[in-house]
Amino acid sequence: MSVPTPTLLSPAASEKTTNSPMPSALVVVILAMLLGMQPITTDLYLPALPALTSSFAATLSQAQLTLSALLLAFGVSQLLWGPLSDRFGRRPVLLCGLVAYLLAAIGSALAPSMDQLVVWRILQGVGMGAVVMCARALVRDLYQPQDGARIMSKGLTGLGVLACVSAPLGGLLAQFYGWRAALLAVAVFGALALALIALRFKETMPHKNLNAMQPAVLLQTWRKILSNPTFLAFSALSVASYGGLFTFLASSSFVFITLLGLSKAQFGMAMLFTSLSYVTGTFVCRRWLVRFGVQQTVAMAGGISLCGGTLMGLLAWAGVVSVWSIMGPLGLFMVGHGIHQPCGQSGAIGPFPKSAGAASALNGFLMMLAAFGIGSWLGQRMDGTVLPLTNGVWLWSILIALSAWTLVRRHGDNPPDAADKS
Repeated sequence: MSVPTPTLLSPAASEKTTNSPMPSALVVVILAMLLGMQPITTDLYLPALPALTSSFAATLSQAQLTLSALLLAFGVSQLLWGPLSDRFGRRPVLLCGLVAYLLAAIGSALAPSMDQLVVWRILQGVGMGAVVMCARALVRDLYQPQDGARIMSKGLTGLGVLACVSAPLGGLLAQFYGWRAALLAVAVFGALALALIALRFKETMPHKNLNAMQPAVLLQTWRKILSNPTFLAFSALSVASYGGLFTFLASSSFVFITLLGLSKAQFGMAMLFTSLSYVTGTFVCRRWLVRFGVQQTVAMAGGISLCGGTLMGLLAWAGVVSVWSIMGPLGLFMVGHGIHQPCGQSGAIGPFPKSAGAASALNGFLMMLAAFGIGSWLGQRMDGTVLPLTNGVWLWSILIALSAWTLVRRHGDNPPDAADKS
């Protein structure tokens, strides 16, 4: 299939075509806060994970459960939050999710045992599911797919900036005030996000789907979404890209702090480099989308991802093990990630303007299902070497390239689904 002709409108001009109830600048800020809740929840506490594990005399697999269980709850809960938001609107679902998230974040910071911490993190994942799902869905409420990818990339730039702050801040808090301070900082962010939505967010759904929660309608909606080749193509891309990121996130604190001897603050700075690479990718994404269109953009980014993953894997197999033998190639991988995620997430939802919540939920569920599987596998496979991390990123980079060069190339022109048109 040929590459679609890129839009001739400038990004700014194109984005003004929406009938948004809020200014585009406010939409971007809201997106950054809501999407940024995910790295805040994970990255900020990663430097504290080894100390947390030691404090509770827990095993490595128990420590991984505080991350993987959160992400499984995050993914599964979206299957309910998505149809609820299609039925009742984005605003009430956002408010419910943020209240649950804030309460769970406070409970996590005060948890007296590893078991209770896991329970609170599961509830936190449920609240986060509502927040991130609505963020992706509101982009489809307000923008057409090509414009939505650019707006999404701006929101994900904000996510990257928050990720830049998260790991260094988490490292400093954990090093000087203990791991509970790092988890309490997550609660502060949740309170700020709740205040923003309560005071400034206006409903983005023009028409609520009154039948969205009926079992027969919901099953038919899921079947329609899961049989759509455009959804499957872009979901494969976003799942593979997030899989590579999560492989790094779930193993990085143990590799860099325990194996390579970095301090918590130094580890936070290494994560800062990762986030800056990601932010760079989101800027590249917006430029390439205007010039090349979605399919060619992700095809070129697939090559960047594959180069980064392959270089990381080959260096590790050659016995070259250092902070920069991992972080250098990871920088390339993260530039690609900054391109694949806005294109993949907006592209998967694009065909479904009337059921964007359900499509966003399924896309998020698939990403988190992969993350849970990776977290469970890493909990059993971390062997005191860098190979579980490097081999995992290498494998996902291959899958990213294959998805970009085959599935998205063939099915990524993103027509609205016939059954979902107004």
